[in-house]
Amino acid sequence: MLWQICLVLLAVYYCMWRWKNRDIIKLSKQLPFPYTCLPFIGHAWLFIRRGKDPIDTFRLLADEAHKRNGITSFWFGNNLYVNVADPYAADKVMKTSLEKDEVMDLVRPLIGNGSIFAPVTIWRPRRKVLAPTFGQKTLNNFVKIFYKQSAILADQLQSVAGKEKFSIFSYVTTYSMDAICETTMGVNVNAQGNINHPVLKAFNGFCQMSAARFVCPWLHPPSVYKYMPNYSTYVKHCQLLKNFVDKIIKTKGQEINNDWNNNVEPDDKKTKTFLELLIESSRENNVYTDLELREETLVMVLAGTDTSAVGASFTMLLLARHPDIQEKVFQEIAHVCGNSEHPIETDHLPSLKYLDAVVRESLRLYPPVPVIVRKIETPTTLPSGLTLVPGVGVAINIWGIHRNPDIWGPDANEFKPERFIESTLKHPAAFMPFSYGPRNCLGYQYAMMSMKTVIATIIRNYRILPAEDQELNSCASKANLEVKFEIMMKHVNNFQIRLEKRSINECI
Repeated sequence: MLWQICLVLLAVYYCMWRWKNRDIIKLSKQLPFPYTCLPFIGHAWLFIRRGKDPIDTFRLLADEAHKRNGITSFWFGNNLYVNVADPYAADKVMKTSLEKDEVMDLVRPLIGNGSIFAPVTIWRPRRKVLAPTFGQKTLNNFVKIFYKQSAILADQLQSVAGKEKFSIFSYVTTYSMDAICETTMGVNVNAQGNINHPVLKAFNGFCQMSAARFVCPWLHPPSVYKYMPNYSTYVKHCQLLKNFVDKIIKTKGQEINNDWNNNVEPDDKKTKTFLELLIESSRENNVYTDLELREETLVMVLAGTDTSAVGASFTMLLLARHPDIQEKVFQEIAHVCGNSEHPIETDHLPSLKYLDAVVRESLRLYPPVPVIVRKIETPTTLPSGLTLVPGVGVAINIWGIHRNPDIWGPDANEFKPERFIESTLKHPAAFMPFSYGPRNCLGYQYAMMSMKTVIATIIRNYRILPAEDQELNSCASKANLEVKFEIMMKHVNNFQIRLEKRSINECI
């Protein structure tokens, strides 16, 4: 008798759910996805297939969208997501639907209402305060920090140059952590001198655990996840990172208060960090509490560290496979910056135009964040005439947009930096490695300057070689790199390369 009652209740629930979501179900039929949709989990099984990484499913969704005018859909649990791999549709969604989808709430245990994922009502006023801190003058002042930290990296790489393959990502991540902590908070964590630094370990652990949870909709509810065996480790990672930032905010706040109380004149020659700029702005405009300062600082540290490290590492992996392109980059660096005894300065970066194109082409093929998600709250009609209904999520498939053959041509999967020199984008949203529209990443230029500085420093000191010699043959060099999903997209083999020391007199 009990099971009969349960069946009746399930049937009633199902009928009510279908009626409530009738417009969403109708939309899903307009955007077919040719894979089995299972009860309760939808297409989520595709993300956890044995022997497959979640990124394989994002690529599968991109390929299916390319066959269907750039758009398809999939069910993730009981939620429908429209998968967009077309820049014209992406432009409409990202300019009109500013709310992030609930799936992004998974990072809230750490960053709370940090502006990258905050509701629009919180994001909008914070953005007004944050934007001025990313002014070009401030960014230019950071180049000397980027160069100082990249020079430390170049020195450390001497221990692996001329030897077996190794992970360049392990080294670039510590560079990125040191650079971001010094420019954001004004502290030297010396991650390059301690690869087992607890902050770095907590950061990597949080990203890996969040990625695993992200692709399993049944683990999204906090009431379920807290019973998982690794939950206590997850909480420890979050708390360590929060405590680290809280301590720095308290120290910096006291320093600034002492200067204000003692009427100390500001030193115009001193490079102010993002945190100092935010604290000063908060004092003047009463905007941020210490909790809000922590949220925004964590956003900058987390987003800045992995994004720059992943982008630079993919670029060097591709340069190892394309020695002709690497040589052109080296010649440009030697011409603009001189040999390795001369520091790389702010004025050099705009002149490194070919390096800039190489980095952009790497970001096109391997965007650190392959997918971003928005929520539809009002009916939204796309350029194709299709109307998205409230309650639907939109997965902006950046991987798919960057490899759409209708936009980039039949050689869309090939590494050709000249694309960014010889032609212009067909649409502004065709290239969005750091998001797009009103909620684009404020740190885009910061990341580009950091990546160009560290890549230039390494290339002027070392010749980058592939992990295996056979990767230099034409077929291998054109093949896609194997990647995996860890919130950021990363290389399966952890960005392994070899290095060969250059002569100090090696020049044009």
